[in-house]
Amino acid sequence: MNKRKLKESSGTDGECISQVQKVLRERLCHHHAMGKLFGMDQQYKHLLELLKQTAVHGESNSALIIGPRGSGKTALLNRALKDLREMKQVKGNLLEVHLNGLLQTNDKVALKEITRQLHLENVVGDKVFGSFAENLVFLLEALRKGDRTSSCPVLFVLDEFDLFVHHKNQTLLYNLFDISQSAQTPVTVIGLTCRQDILELLEKRVKSRFSHRRIYLMNSFAFKQYLRIFKEQLSLPAEFPDKVFAQKWNSNIQLLSEDRTVQDVLQNLFHYSKDLRSLHFLLMLALSNVTVRHPLITASDLQEASKQYRMDSKANIVHGLTVLEICLIIAMKHLNEVYEGEPFNFQMVYNEFQKFIQRKAHCMYNFEKPVVMKAFEHLLQLELVKPIERPSVYPNCPTDVKQWAASSLSWL
Repeated sequence: MNKRKLKESSGTDGECISQVQKVLRERLCHHHAMGKLFGMDQQYKHLLELLKQTAVHGESNSALIIGPRGSGKTALLNRALKDLREMKQVKGNLLEVHLNGLLQTNDKVALKEITRQLHLENVVGDKVFGSFAENLVFLLEALRKGDRTSSCPVLFVLDEFDLFVHHKNQTLLYNLFDISQSAQTPVTVIGLTCRQDILELLEKRVKSRFSHRRIYLMNSFAFKQYLRIFKEQLSLPAEFPDKVFAQKWNSNIQLLSEDRTVQDVLQNLFHYSKDLRSLHFLLMLALSNVTVRHPLITASDLQEASKQYRMDSKANIVHGLTVLEICLIIAMKHLNEVYEGEPFNFQMVYNEFQKFIQRKAHCMYNFEKPVVMKAFEHLLQLELVKPIERPSVYPNCPTDVKQWAASSLSWL
């Protein structure tokens, strides 16, 4: 009977731990719309009001959310959109188009993605038909046919906005901002970027059509608030299924926030980087140690997580190398110094290694060439050594053009 009870209790603990892992990982790993916003209440109100004007009143607008990486730009937008969708006046009354500068690398790809997400008439399944010019005309006509009262508002979200600026002639940005200035289909363009000088990169015609609304996120909180963020990010919500375990967990987090060792770890991270992404990464490393046998986070877990966070990945790889591979790296370092950064091949490295063997034959085994070659290939696989990529050669390029290209690029 006791064994059965023991089994049941351990099973419950296991379920609790998996629930804790699920809740906290969702909070720390994803830009969760449910997560709390820290130190950006004013920016949140400004953004929500701007989006509400489009979704409820049919006003077109444009804005940029500017801040360093990890400052919470995406989290702020996700939270504002979530709260907007829950409003009675907005439900089902807003079309969203999400673009990313890393994925939509030119205007043609971006335009196809817009027409696909808006489900326009030239979309069959997941394929978009027509040339870039035809798609652009089709999209602009579709947006211009509408009016403020009867048309469904459209929200364009451009992540990595600075990458769209580098598209040829900034055609897409010009047309989106142009529509947002006109009294046709209500359109709002929201750009997210970490470039402070983003307005300087816009062409004059594009800049003149932008509303110049900017929302800045700067992570300007003090350490006391940073400590409160740490506590709130690790605390379990009131609706957690096991109330007893949640109370025990939250009490432990409160004690951790008051622990001097933990405060030192957090202070080091705070002075190194204020962004919450770094804090989330540290907490994820500490959370990965939580198991049934080790159900609560301890100060030593956070210390170990801090060491892992600061550890150099390349230095870790070097610790696992053989003596032969270390010797080859030293030989390459010598060649790099002798030839002042010029590229080298395996034979040169092997010759350098052989010189060392001849000088110190009494303490080092002379490996055969195939064995040394295998060690060299292993260093290539670990990317400790990188092959030099040959520039792609234009076929049948005239000699005069080659010489002209070489002379004009020599200053770079």
